Amino acid sequence: MVAMTKNNPLLQWTAAMALSGTIGAVVLESGADAPAVAFARSLVGGLLLLVWSAARGWLRPWTLSRRDLGLAVFGGLFLVGNWVLLFASYALSSISVSTVVYHTQPLMLVGLAAAFLGERMAKSQLIRALIAFGGVTLISLSAHGADGKPVRLEGIALALGAAALYAGASFVAKQLKHLRPHVLAAVQLATGTIVLAPALLVTPLPTDTSGLLWLVLLGTVHTALMYVLMYAGIGKLPTATVALLSYVYPVVAVVVDALAYDHRPTWLEGVGMLAVLAAALAPQKGGKAPKPEVRETPVAVRPSGS
Repeated sequence: MVAMTKNNPLLQWTAAMALSGTIGAVVLESGADAPAVAFARSLVGGLLLLVWSAARGWLRPWTLSRRDLGLAVFGGLFLVGNWVLLFASYALSSISVSTVVYHTQPLMLVGLAAAFLGERMAKSQLIRALIAFGGVTLISLSAHGADGKPVRLEGIALALGAAALYAGASFVAKQLKHLRPHVLAAVQLATGTIVLAPALLVTPLPTDTSGLLWLVLLGTVHTALMYVLMYAGIGKLPTATVALLSYVYPVVAVVVDALAYDHRPTWLEGVGMLAVLAAALAPQKGGKAPKPEVRETPVAVRPSGS
């Protein structure tokens, strides 16, 4: 895939977003609990990104100051916490519902910037936030799983919590724009590996080969490769193109949920999903679309949460 998309930022970003949309299925197929999945993703993805960064010479010399390292670790805690909540939400709601609700995070980031950086929140941004959370309300009241039963509100709450943590991770990443994103992601994933390791005593890794292979796939393709594709493409594309192609992520998630898990959105749920996505990705005043902050997920680029 890297060879196919090399020097083609449009394909790189689109491929990364398409991979993001399949993360939910990989998580569910692994059969592992959310903390174990997040640990495996951090371990495998972090090791591969460290190898990639070292091979490119980005770790020589080591120039991370104590402040940068502290912020990177802090952001890593937000990042892996976001994964744990999002992965747990898949089983309690559905892949499509969790993914769309998760897309409220760009609006949460606007709120954080207004609260802590003094950035002025435009009236249009407030309206978009209200529309998005109105959409979440519609989804909460009308969403059903593959069995026809209403989704559990705990799953939607976990997805909102994941969005808030990811907004926090993105907020921290804004303070580290001078660092190469691959190195920052590697440090954050190393943090996740260390922090989540004790959780394996309670939620161990799968013992079957199939479950382990799904986790290896998540760490290699849906983390290391996906991050490389995102970071390679995002800096070379117009902001409007990045925002528009970000729709690929939730669309793929909805399609995967329908094909693999027979989830069929109700019309009210569909309206709620469209409201969330339209509010999160709508062009800002002046015709410029917001530049996504990147992820089921990964973390200066949007979205990789997944």
